Amino acid sequence: MTTGLGTSGPATTGPVTTGPVTTPAPAPAPASAPAASSRYDLPEPDAFTRRYWDAAAEGHLLLRRCRACGRAHHYPREFCPHCWSEDVHWERASGRATLYTWSVVHRNDLPPFGGRVPYVAAVVDLVEGPRMMTEVVECEESALTIGMELRVTFRQDEGYEAVPVFRP
Repeated sequence: MTTGLGTSGPATTGPVTTGPVTTPAPAPAPASAPAASSRYDLPEPDAFTRRYWDAAAEGHLLLRRCRACGRAHHYPREFCPHCWSEDVHWERASGRATLYTWSVVHRNDLPPFGGRVPYVAAVVDLVEGPRMMTEVVECEESALTIGMELRVTFRQDEGYEAVPVFRP
């Protein structure tokens, strides 16, 4: 009788060795690895996204809209993810959204999330069309409902970029 992938009999995994089990030491972190004090919740603006982050610092959420197909998208890209046109421009969003889904995070060991738990990680539908990952703030967990209306606000820690979050 043949079993498995054309083999007969029990599978073999190679030579068996005896003796103490040792675990190799972890490899050193590459030079580009983040330092222990890195912030995992903050963007790294570049020349293209600078306008987005500058608007956020002023309390405005920007989107990109395609002139070819008319659809808005988020996160900012230099081309339309719907029709691939490069004829896209910045526009100010209304800041209104509805809650699509959420999860309450009770444990996160990455800085600075540990000091924020519990927090609400969420996906919202912007009225302009795009869906956006974010955080819901200033809202009790028991008050969260699918489809609830939200408005953008911004979290800005001193010396860092303003990040859009949403509240009722």
